[in-house]
Amino acid sequence: MTILMIILAVIGGAFLSMQAAINGKLGSHVGVFRSAFLTFSVGALLTALLIFFFEEKHALTLLDVPKWQLLGAFCGVPYIVIMVLAVQRIGAAVATVAVIFGQLAMSMLIDHFGWLGNEVIHFSATRLGAVICLGIALFFIYSSSKTSARLAEKSLG
Repeated sequence: MTILMIILAVIGGAFLSMQAAINGKLGSHVGVFRSAFLTFSVGALLTALLIFFFEEKHALTLLDVPKWQLLGAFCGVPYIVIMVLAVQRIGAAVATVAVIFGQLAMSMLIDHFGWLGNEVIHFSATRLGAVICLGIALFFIYSSSKTSARLAEKSLG
């Protein structure tokens, strides 16, 4: 089951990269906030249909849970808006790796301190190595995209 969840998470990440690239292009044509609005509107509609047809009944409703848990809904808005802006300026690869770097860093803090009601998983040298490797990957992907942009400018000019 763990392998299946990892595979599904990788697929989810692939969809996020596709979404970022598509929304970046859409945002350059119709505006950042219209692009974000479309994402959330269509997402809300599809999710409502999934809830209606497939969601099993739960003992609690959204009105019954601790109110701080509803704040997670607000976290998607900055992500979508930032990605629409960032992809237009730095490309899908750099923006995506930067997002993953931010996700990894924050996830390790959440794990280490058990924030937001999560199980404590302490920081370790191997986790530090993962953050460093991803930081190095971000540097190289960003550097190579800057080099490619310079080469393209020289060939045009």
